[in-house]
Amino acid sequence: MQTQAERGQIFRALHERLGAFVIPNPWDVGTARILAKLGFEALATTSAGFAFSVGTRDNSNSRDEVMEHVRAIVEATELPVSADLGNAFGDDPSVVAETFRQAVAAGLAGASVEDMTGRRDELIYDIGLATERVRAASEVTRALGFPFMLTARAENYLIGRQDLGDTIKRLQAYQEAGADVLYAPGLTTREDIAAIVTSVDRPVNVIAGIAGMTLTVAELSGLGVKRISTGSTLARAAIGAFVRAAREINDNGTFTFGADLMSFGEINAMFKP
Repeated sequence: MQTQAERGQIFRALHERLGAFVIPNPWDVGTARILAKLGFEALATTSAGFAFSVGTRDNSNSRDEVMEHVRAIVEATELPVSADLGNAFGDDPSVVAETFRQAVAAGLAGASVEDMTGRRDELIYDIGLATERVRAASEVTRALGFPFMLTARAENYLIGRQDLGDTIKRLQAYQEAGADVLYAPGLTTREDIAAIVTSVDRPVNVIAGIAGMTLTVAELSGLGVKRISTGSTLARAAIGAFVRAAREINDNGTFTFGADLMSFGEINAMFKP
């Protein structure tokens, strides 16, 4: 088993090499091991995928529950893992710092902090507080003796606030506060993605698989995107297939979904004996 420092070095190197790499998001140990078997080079957790897998809504799990899940994903494979930590379980920068100390202790090679509050009365943190939250996480990760990729997320587009100017302003502030990777989930157009990439000097993460996103890995790489994640999309694809099959049984009394199944042997062979 590689050490955390070794995984951190590998993860940083992925962000430094030429072109973009894909970091898919498993939601449990089994899917993490399948993605490693398929040849992906790093993994990221998904808060929504994890929540759905344990029968809860996104952002309703406790920090202890998430950290237990994170450790399980880290220990599932040899790959470096970055964690989706939502808003880091609190508003105050001191809470963010403690969350990142726990994230480091869980064996991660990276983790993200977002500027969405989770509250309906104030969807996005004021840019000043949001920046201080990123800085608090950075102070923890920069003090380590090995690379830890801190991702700062600007959530405007995810909540339907398509304000490119404010999004760029926020990402630039987060960059100055110490973020290693910048991420504005919800971007879908070539123009918006290019504007983000050319406005910052840190690696940019883009989420693929979402509605409206038609750009390929090669096209995103050509725009200067460094990292491509899938968020909850793989989990939702799996749950969608499950629900469609279950509905067919319940509504029609038929089992035609069985014609498209991956074979038992192929799946079984993906796991160690």
